[in-house]
Amino acid sequence: MPRKTDLIAGISRSRLELAAKHERDRYSAARPRTLEVLAKGATDYLDAVPMHWMKDWPMPFPILVEKAKGARLTDLDGLELDDFCLGDTGSMFGHSPAPVAKAIRKQAKNGLTYMLPTTAALEAGHLLTERFGSFAWQIATTATDANRFALRVARAVTGKPKVLVFDGCYHGTVDDAMVECRGGNTVARSGLVGQVEDLTLVAACAQFNDLASVESQLATGDIAAILTEPVMTNSCMVLPEPGFHEGLRKLATRYGALLIIDETHTISSGLGGYTRVHGLDPDIFVVGKCVAGGVPTAVWGLRPKIAEVYLSYYRQRPAGHSGMGTTLSANPMQFSCLVATLAEVMTAKNYARMEKGAERLASGLARVISAHKAPWHVVRVGARVEFICAPGPLKNGVEAAKAHVSEVEAVLHTALVNRGCLIAPFHNMMLISPSTKKTQIDRLIAAFDEVLTELFA
Repeated sequence: MPRKTDLIAGISRSRLELAAKHERDRYSAARPRTLEVLAKGATDYLDAVPMHWMKDWPMPFPILVEKAKGARLTDLDGLELDDFCLGDTGSMFGHSPAPVAKAIRKQAKNGLTYMLPTTAALEAGHLLTERFGSFAWQIATTATDANRFALRVARAVTGKPKVLVFDGCYHGTVDDAMVECRGGNTVARSGLVGQVEDLTLVAACAQFNDLASVESQLATGDIAAILTEPVMTNSCMVLPEPGFHEGLRKLATRYGALLIIDETHTISSGLGGYTRVHGLDPDIFVVGKCVAGGVPTAVWGLRPKIAEVYLSYYRQRPAGHSGMGTTLSANPMQFSCLVATLAEVMTAKNYARMEKGAERLASGLARVISAHKAPWHVVRVGARVEFICAPGPLKNGVEAAKAHVSEVEAVLHTALVNRGCLIAPFHNMMLISPSTKKTQIDRLIAAFDEVLTELFA
């Protein structure tokens, strides 16, 4: 019996190291063609990948995808994978949904971008309001851009400099959100590349689920907005405690700050996102990734009363660049795909199917964890499921960071790929799409059981 000090997330360290080597070797042996092509063809890219985070997958080298459809990927070596990553939410409704693929083909014949709106743009606006509620909408290309623009509006409307974010939060690559709590103080996150600005001049950090820490920051009087996800994601997932969001709304109103809800990941919660499902009341609403079926698109909207105040400010500002907007945003392809997704893909019927599948997956994973007596737990938010290699539930970003066990997760991810299942690389996230079949879910549960059987033997 291993001593407690020899265990990591309940697993013998020596057993984990053996499993890691075995799974790496198995992965490499199965992909000779991919290895050969990467060796010859990746040298033109910085560090041999088009985006640096492609190196963050825990496998020995990247998968080269040949095609994807629904909830299945095929790689260059002809190996098929049940895809539960789904582009980390970008393809949450499956790869190339038929209405979106049709919209792309149709629009491609009529031009890709021309800095002018279309009738589809008008239809998309109506559909956005129908799906998410009464907001005055703007279009961006990424949720990072949408959040940045929303923060400019919040500062313009309130005249205050800072944004309040939560320790361990995720809002894309917004500079202002790259802070953490350390020793009770707000500091820049460690590891930032080329950071020169003092982020404490524009941001303050509080703990999720801790309204007292939120109020202490708001009481300084310099917070323009609270920027938050309804559920902390892109870490070990943290659910809001009862009353937390109601408390945020009251505190934001009391201290004259705007409440921005970023639903880029929690759009998995159901039709209209977590905001509509749970009756939240943000001043600004942001969502991206899957909103146009996988075509790079994000939207942000202002409540009518905030839009009125902002437009009054905007019309009186000096002439010059606003610091908002990008040339390729609000292009006709985005609007065509937005309409197709909102009208035909992002439907109550599809969400019901996704939630049913996610419940099947979450229950199955929890049964496996219990059977192996692993000190782990499972969390679900609509169609989004995570297994976390630590006891739970987690309360805040500090606990989420401690629960992230990269050595164990790396072995699990590679082992699951070797058994035909792909999950998100940066955490243990899995999504169920409308295309995901029961057999795929059951294969993932069986693969998870097989891996845990080896690790906990």
